[in-house]
Amino acid sequence: MVRKSLNSLAGKLIIAVGTLMTLGSIVFGYIFVHYEENIMMNSLVNYAYSTADLVKKGIYYGMLTNHRDAIEQTIEVISTSAAIKNISVFNKSGRIAFSSKNEDIGKVVSKDNVTCRICHKSGEKPLINIPEFKNWMIVPDTPSKTLRFVIPIFNEPSCFSNSAVSCHHHADSQKVLGVLVTDFSTATVDATIKQNRIGTFLFGGLFILIISFVLCVILYKFVSKPVSLLDEGMHKLAKGELDHIIEINSNDEMGLLARTFNSMASDIKNYKDNMENWTKALEAEIQKKTSEIMKAHDQLINAEKLASLGRMAAGVAHELNSPLTGIVTFAYLMLKRTPSENKQDIEDLHVIIEQAERCSKIIKGLLGFSRKTTSEKVLVDINALTESTIAMVRNQAKFHNIKFNLNFDDAIPQVSTDPNQLQQVFINLFINAADAMNERGQVTVATRTILDTADGKKYVEIEFTDSGPGISEEHLGRVFEPFFTTKPVGKGTGLGLAVSYGIIKKHGGNISVRSEMGKGASFFVRLPVENNQSAGE
Repeated sequence: MVRKSLNSLAGKLIIAVGTLMTLGSIVFGYIFVHYEENIMMNSLVNYAYSTADLVKKGIYYGMLTNHRDAIEQTIEVISTSAAIKNISVFNKSGRIAFSSKNEDIGKVVSKDNVTCRICHKSGEKPLINIPEFKNWMIVPDTPSKTLRFVIPIFNEPSCFSNSAVSCHHHADSQKVLGVLVTDFSTATVDATIKQNRIGTFLFGGLFILIISFVLCVILYKFVSKPVSLLDEGMHKLAKGELDHIIEINSNDEMGLLARTFNSMASDIKNYKDNMENWTKALEAEIQKKTSEIMKAHDQLINAEKLASLGRMAAGVAHELNSPLTGIVTFAYLMLKRTPSENKQDIEDLHVIIEQAERCSKIIKGLLGFSRKTTSEKVLVDINALTESTIAMVRNQAKFHNIKFNLNFDDAIPQVSTDPNQLQQVFINLFINAADAMNERGQVTVATRTILDTADGKKYVEIEFTDSGPGISEEHLGRVFEPFFTTKPVGKGTGLGLAVSYGIIKKHGGNISVRSEMGKGASFFVRLPVENNQSAGE
């Protein structure tokens, strides 16, 4: 975490600016301290010069009149100042003639002494006029350093031309009579310099800390935090969180980057949504087209099967026509030979003739399924046709344990239809109901007149409801497909409902189914009512 912070933009800026501030503060403090030291040292030198000059003037008259007591008293009084360590007067030979330290009076100082080096250079003649910047020196001492100020005492005209002091005059050729050495303590100046150094160091350090803290706050608010938010936003965008928004409301470059990022994330989200919607639509379209292709393929296969069936049915029809014709012919012959009082035989012969003719028409219907044939439509009473169909199948073995419930509407109009084909549809529905109920149960047949709001036409509807187990939802949409059957092998071909569907559609009607598992199945046959029939009612 620390390494990451140092490698960040804010960390680098803090290190760079902090280093520059530290170096700048050190250089500034160094210059400032030395500047103050020079000022204070110059002040001390000026003070030493003034004091030494005052001492020189104070002892001037005593030296002129050779009053030693006056000189010594003056030196003693002035030396009582806390800043003055010692005052000494050296003659030309280097002997201490006067001193604030009585034990030093009479001592001779060699030319190699630190004080004498100001005037006496090695191998050179002594200086007569000492430059102002060379008339003082710092002498290491304890407990504090010493500023030693040297002022030469010149042989003035008053010393060698004043008759009043002839006892003390010097030759005019003698330029320098001696030197005045004044030692000043630098303790006060050193203490002040030390305090200034400490103060400068403390205030400089405090200044660096305050500026560094303010700099850290500024960089965190305007650099580090926005960069962190941008980094977080980038990571979330990489993870797919496209709804994330970076909230940087400043008008600087960071705010511009945040707004650009939010705009980019929004564009990516919209593009992703569009791509997902387009992908879903494409997948749905592919599935739809695939389903249509599969359905068309199945229909093509079924069409081929139906075509084969049609060709087979045509051959079977030719084979069956001859025996059916013979049956009908011999039935008519038997009918003529049967006495009129034998009513039961006559009725049975009529049934044989009727059923033989129906077989012939069924074959024609099968042929019509495979190719277009002209049907003979007449006005038919649906109730009567339904009753005759029930009477036809009631005597068959599979219907012996089935009860028929009739719920007819006597006011329904007649419809234009081919009664033989329609009867074939009813027989198919009855047979399917009997098979579904295992030849035991009840079948309810109801007729009614309805008005279809979708097309505004009037229809006669015949409902066939059985008490069987019902049709599963997965099979409900396929019951009218050719060759689709749920019956065991050998009991059904899957053509009954497909042929019925084609017959009803050919009559301009519709056939549908509703079923719930465990509640039986209901088939609805709708046949259109002719306009003249509707108007005639």
